[in-house]
Amino acid sequence: MADLTDEIAASAAQCVVEEGLEYGPAKKRALKVLGLPPKTPLPNNDQVEAQVREYIEIFCADTQPQELLALRQHALMWMKRLDSFRPYLGGAVWHGTATRLSDIYLQLFCDDAKATEIELINKGVDYEARTVKGLHGEPVEALSIHSFCEALGEEIGVHLLVNEFDDLRGALKLDGQGRSPRGDLAAVQRLIEA
Repeated sequence: MADLTDEIAASAAQCVVEEGLEYGPAKKRALKVLGLPPKTPLPNNDQVEAQVREYIEIFCADTQPQELLALRQHALMWMKRLDSFRPYLGGAVWHGTATRLSDIYLQLFCDDAKATEIELINKGVDYEARTVKGLHGEPVEALSIHSFCEALGEEIGVHLLVNEFDDLRGALKLDGQGRSPRGDLAAVQRLIEA
């Protein structure tokens, strides 16, 4: 069974890197690619991330570091623009597994989701609003924008997930690997400088 889980994780990793899929959809795509039934046990996200890192090391080592840097710099630009909403970078761009196909995920912490929308409107930024599962499984507003990244020469998806201010306390709890799941403006700046 472990071999099958590893095979699913490897196939999912390929979908993540080559198609820019998130882990959930990539695992489902891997089942289809491998011809497995939908009820097949799936690998956890840590297993998929390990395979993503391995895939990048083997097939993308010459391009991924520059793409990751460009995405982090682009995220930092948005974090500075939205500084009053306490932005934290998460996902593949934070953890270092992003490629040019990866989207940027910023968690915002404020008590008024509409204030974020008003800020985007005032800055002339077009966005699409929807509701997604938040940090604790509750629904939160997500504002998705397309932002041109000059360093990559293409549009990048930037997703702003608007959380209540009090949710910040639990948002920095270390993950299963002992890592912070997201970082603030100063932490992202340190990653870029490193």
